[in-house]
Amino acid sequence: MTDDDGWTISQLATEFDVSTRSIRFYEEKGLICPERTPGGYRLYNKRDRARLKLILRGKRFGMTLDEIQDILGLGSVDMDEAEQIRKAITYGQRIMADVQQRMDELKIMHQDLMDIGDKLQARLDELDGRAANEA
Repeated sequence: MTDDDGWTISQLATEFDVSTRSIRFYEEKGLICPERTPGGYRLYNKRDRARLKLILRGKRFGMTLDEIQDILGLGSVDMDEAEQIRKAITYGQRIMADVQQRMDELKIMHQDLMDIGDKLQARLDELDGRAANEA
């Protein structure tokens, strides 16, 4: 099957390293809408493939499916492209704030671990020095 013909569910699952069950779940939620072949097989077009890519990226960033639906314009029939972009920016800013907070917390944790490690190493050096003097 060529890209012009579309992709099967197995091809997309392999390409994006996701289960076919996940792809079917996104279909059930109305996020993607593949055509059906005469034999009843799902056939995904370029739009479905692009949406799946956006869905997976959104999930990786920590977005909910409702948020992803908003960005894709599926949450409201009255939403235009500008509103979709505004929502994407809003969600992106929230995610960036969360990431920044986690990075700050990790920096503090890193420094705490470095301090504890230095104190433990100093104490070990002190104990090793005593042991050498006693010998």
